[in-house]
Amino acid sequence: MSTPQFDYLDRLEAEAIHILREVAGQFERPALLFSGGKDSIVLTRLAEKAFRPGRFPFPLVHVDTGHNFPEVLAYRDELAARLGEKLIVRKVEDTIKRQRLREPSGKFPSRNPLQTYTLLEVIEEFEFDACIGGARRDEEKARAKERIFSVRDEFGQWDPKRQRPELWNVYNGRIQKGENVRVFPISNWTELDVWRYIQRENIQLPDIYFGHERTCVVLPSGQLLGLSEHLRLDEDDEIVTRQVRFRTVGDSTCTAAVESDAATVEDIIQDLLLAKVSERGATRLDDNISEAGMEDRKRNGYF
Repeated sequence: MSTPQFDYLDRLEAEAIHILREVAGQFERPALLFSGGKDSIVLTRLAEKAFRPGRFPFPLVHVDTGHNFPEVLAYRDELAARLGEKLIVRKVEDTIKRQRLREPSGKFPSRNPLQTYTLLEVIEEFEFDACIGGARRDEEKARAKERIFSVRDEFGQWDPKRQRPELWNVYNGRIQKGENVRVFPISNWTELDVWRYIQRENIQLPDIYFGHERTCVVLPSGQLLGLSEHLRLDEDDEIVTRQVRFRTVGDSTCTAAVESDAATVEDIIQDLLLAKVSERGATRLDDNISEAGMEDRKRNGYF
């Protein structure tokens, strides 16, 4: 009798499904943080494989900054309806008013840091004890050293020194009252793995991921930031129209596009094979605030 042959995508998929089932088995009130981006879309496909024909044992939760790309929000609602799963949306703008937070200032006012406050509010509101997300180790060095089960204290803070060993794919989800765990089922995937999985599974994505014509402002770094009502531009800013796509789809005020004619998933995979900069390095302005920008945000409760 022949032994089934698993390729590396099969192994990554099996690991992620195992992690999702561990979450369902170990926690009482888990949630899947869903942004409408490619990584969280892949997580929903993995959740289907892990739990269908039953319902997901967790709702989809989106923290809406108010600066999200409209194409992504439309896709988020369409996918949640197609899956027939509960979607919880909480808005950063409401948190700003409720907690009297200070709106971001400057030319490119990103609400990304303020997402932490809304995330902690929604965790408290629904008493979530585990939050599943699509972070990957190849994205950024702070994420590279974080465990798959990442324990956060009662304030949502991450302490790298309190990380637990995860030998032989054994995950310890034991927590004290008030603590919660952030879980990263595709932590071991790369950006290229994600796209190859999207190709294999024929997963539909927001059009913003593919080459399209967009009006952009040219930053001093040479990066292209899509024009939006949230930017506070100067008269001498250079405005251009270029054929671009987005490698990641965060807050529109801090997520740059890359020039590309890629019209299909196959085209994007070829782009990535030639890329010399990571997706966050090429596109995310908020990661360049300081050398330890992501780790500092994580310590304060950021995902």
